[in-house]
Amino acid sequence: MTVLRSVALFALAAVAEIGGAWLVWQGVREHRGLLWIGAGVLALGAYGFVATLQPDASFGRILAAYGGVFVAGSLAWGMVVDKFQPDRWDVLGAALCLLGVAVIMYAPRT
Repeated sequence: MTVLRSVALFALAAVAEIGGAWLVWQGVREHRGLLWIGAGVLALGAYGFVATLQPDASFGRILAAYGGVFVAGSLAWGMVVDKFQPDRWDVLGAALCLLGVAVIMYAPRT
């Protein structure tokens, strides 16, 4: 149950951070305005709180592992929202990042 909770929190954190960054991008780069930017800032703040809910107490471990989730999540976001088509190297890189997440977060500790 702890691993399932952790994976769900990583997914929620990814939506908050990637979505927040995308909203800011839309507000600034696509000239959609301050409401989009403000919503992005709120989502980015929510990401910071979600990260604190991880079962592991090590800030460095959580943020290091989340980096891999962010890589894979960003590619997935681009596919869904911006119709980005990753190539095989994008997919391989994302898979390696997720393997790193699994090792960092869920390997047995002595």
